[in-house]
Amino acid sequence: MEWVDIGVNLLDAAFDKDRDEVLERAWAAGVSQIILTATDIDDSAAVQAQCASDPQRLYCTAGVHPHSARHWNSTTAKDLRLLAQADCVRAIGECGLDFNRDFSPRPDQRKALEEQLELAVELGYPVFLHEREASDTLVAILRDFRDRLPAAVVHCFTADKDALYGYLDLDLHIGITGWICDERRGTHLQPLVRDIPAGRLMLETDAPWLLPRTLSPKPKNRRNEPAFLPEVAAMVARCRAESLEQLAAHTTATSQAFFRLPGATG
Repeated sequence: MEWVDIGVNLLDAAFDKDRDEVLERAWAAGVSQIILTATDIDDSAAVQAQCASDPQRLYCTAGVHPHSARHWNSTTAKDLRLLAQADCVRAIGECGLDFNRDFSPRPDQRKALEEQLELAVELGYPVFLHEREASDTLVAILRDFRDRLPAAVVHCFTADKDALYGYLDLDLHIGITGWICDERRGTHLQPLVRDIPAGRLMLETDAPWLLPRTLSPKPKNRRNEPAFLPEVAAMVARCRAESLEQLAAHTTATSQAFFRLPGATG
C-alpha cells in the first residue's frame, strides 16, 4: 500500500531538529508523496526550497492563510503569482476563511481568498482551502468561481453534515485528518466520512498538529508526523467499512490526480 499525505507543515519549528528523520520515517511507513503546506509568502518560498531536496516525493502549495490575510496587498499578490509558477507547486493555498479565531478581519479574509481564487483560475491550479466556522460564506464565494476552477479541496474538514453536503454539491474534495480519531470532538466525522464518495476523499496528517489520539504508544513529545498517516487511514477505513487496501488505492489515486503527481492515471 502507498499513501499520499496532502497536508504537512514540515517547516514548523517542531521539526527543526529532525526534519530528515521525519521524512525517512514517512517513507518507511508507506507514504509515497507529501504535499507541504504554505501559509504565507515567506513560507511559500521556504517550502519550495525543501521540495528541491526530494523533487520526486515532495510537492507544495503556494498561498496566504486567512490568519495572515490582514497583510494581503498588491505586492503580496504579485509575489504569490511568481512563486506559484515553480514546478513543485501543485495548488494555490492554504487560503480560505477562519471565523473561529478571526486573526484577520473578515473583509480582509474575503479579499485575500477571492484574489487567490482568481489566481488559481488564471494559472489553472486547484485550490487548497482552510475553513473554520465559515462554511456558508465559503460556499457562497466558491459558487462564483467553481465553474472556472479545475478543483478544490477543503483540507482538514471538521464541520457538520450540512457543510459537507454543501461542499460535495460544489464537487469539492475533502481532506480528513486525525481529528476523526479524537473521541472528544471528532466522533461526528465517523459516520460522515461514509458519505464522501471515492474520488473525492483524501487523507492528511496536518503534522505537527492533530496527533491521532488512537495512536498507541503515543510519542512522548505528542508531535504528529506523516508516518502516522496510516493511523488516520485505519480509522477512516473502519468507518467506511473498507479494507485498508481499498482505501489506499482510491485515496492515493485521487490525491495523485488532484495534485498532478507522478503515478496519476487518466
